[in-house]
Amino acid sequence: MTKVTISKWGNSSAIRLPKAAMDELGLVDGDTVDLTVRNGQAILEKKRLKLAPPLAEMVAEMDRIGWENEPKSVDWGPDVGSERISDHD
Repeated sequence: MTKVTISKWGNSSAIRLPKAAMDELGLVDGDTVDLTVRNGQAILEKKRLKLAPPLAEMVAEMDRIGWENEPKSVDWGPDVGSERISDHD
């Protein structure tokens, strides 16, 4: 257990996390953490990135919505320049 001091920071209060705690949690400056207070204890957890749903979930959602609701294709005109893609290669 490491003791830390609560300090004033504007209208809020702040604590400094020791390097060892930062390393163990995999945190770097600028990361976001979730703070939960439960049963009189403060719990800090590294905020996890929200990942895109798996392909199976996306396909299931397309099936639920129905293919008749698929967005219409847009004709942007002929291909020009380096973005040109050949369907015949």
